[in-house]
Amino acid sequence: MSQQHERHDRPDPDGPHQHDILDPTTEEVIATVRASSAHDVDAAVARAGRAAVKWAAFAPGERARVLRRFAVVVDEHVEELARLEVREAGHPIGNARWEAGNVRDLLDYAAGGVERLTGRQIPVAGGLDITFHEPLGVVAVIAPWNFPMPIAAWGLAPALAAGNAVVLKPAETTPLSALRLAELGLVAGLPEGLFQVLPGAGPVAGRALVEHPGVAKVVFTGSTAVGRDIMARCAAGVKRVTLELGGKSANIVFADADIEAAAAAAPGAFLDNTGQDCCARTRILVQRDVYHRFMDLLEPAVRAFRVGDPGDPDTQMGPLISAAHRERVRSYVPQDAPAAIRGEAPTGKGFWYPATVLTPESAEDRTAVEEIFGPVAVVLPFDDEADAIRLANATAYGLSGSLWTRDVGRALRVSRAVRAGNLSVNSHSSVRYSTPFGGFGQSGLGRELGPDALAAFTEIKNVFISSESCGTGSTGTASTSTEES
Repeated sequence: MSQQHERHDRPDPDGPHQHDILDPTTEEVIATVRASSAHDVDAAVARAGRAAVKWAAFAPGERARVLRRFAVVVDEHVEELARLEVREAGHPIGNARWEAGNVRDLLDYAAGGVERLTGRQIPVAGGLDITFHEPLGVVAVIAPWNFPMPIAAWGLAPALAAGNAVVLKPAETTPLSALRLAELGLVAGLPEGLFQVLPGAGPVAGRALVEHPGVAKVVFTGSTAVGRDIMARCAAGVKRVTLELGGKSANIVFADADIEAAAAAAPGAFLDNTGQDCCARTRILVQRDVYHRFMDLLEPAVRAFRVGDPGDPDTQMGPLISAAHRERVRSYVPQDAPAAIRGEAPTGKGFWYPATVLTPESAEDRTAVEEIFGPVAVVLPFDDEADAIRLANATAYGLSGSLWTRDVGRALRVSRAVRAGNLSVNSHSSVRYSTPFGGFGQSGLGRELGPDALAAFTEIKNVFISSESCGTGSTGTASTSTEES
């Protein structure tokens, strides 16, 4: 946030508060949004609770039809939503169009799961035992600023499909696309109060949502430090929580790989979204035999990555989200930093930072172990397979990663040995709405997306129906088998 728009006042949890939304490309104020108070949270959760009861009573087919209509309405507004993302988050328009389309696809995919959220019939003695997936009620989704639309939809779509209401708190810097999505949900036919958006400060609106007794589950994406705090607050209320937190993912390049392909793909793996991606492959591990060749190929690939106006379809990398975040990224790259590659970035207005590749002497350097969350990567050599696995696992995080090799056996061995939740081989594409996503270690708790996403927003209820005649006077406690109790 530029100095003239920076706010130092502490938000009043009960009073009104306005927040300016800046365009990261121009530093101009593009909107002023009312920040929600604790009273607003109380009212929203009450509305959501009433809506959840009605929504859960919808026939599964009807609930699916409403969600499909929501997907259609989003599809009709993809360009509008993408332009909002360009202005509030600085994303290149090509990326933003994909993000808006991903919301559509998530809604459509989740709608397909509504009528497939089936229980089980379990063989037992003396009757029939069946299970049901019951909705939780009200789900709070706290979304980040780096991917405002798709990550919000990761929680929103399956939670709605499973019969819940959703209260979404977007990041303070990026609420506009979320507010518009809520409007489009009403156009599509979602009941009033079922999907609400509450912009506001994390310590006010976010904390009130997390601690609210009417909220059954919290889905949070953000920093590990805040995730720990949310987990502790949820524990006080024995509240379910899904956490998608930080990452420091490895991109492992073995000597037998297609080195040209690996080097060509490496920039996009840490420069996409200007490095503001918890899955960014910011630790590039290269087998020593091909280290210099890889570096020779990497430099032109990094310099060719197009940085500029996010509204230009040819742009691949835009600005960082704020001035404060740029300073944080800059703190990792002092003037005497071991920079092997320094790219170019626009000057003047905007929170720009150039693509940077560092070659620290030690794998324990802070740039090699801490999440920078910017367009900065480190390259480290390794000797053999065991050394590569050791380096890849030398982090508290475990979210994503890639490995490049022509040896299928090695690909399987290393994939099993690297402690990360989402890996790809000869590719950097490891996240899809149709496959599970989540991390190991300090990268989070639980899984999102994939075929089991809806079940994560339900309680399993078990029902036993006795097959004994009601006229026998059985109390249901007499045991005809040692397995009953």
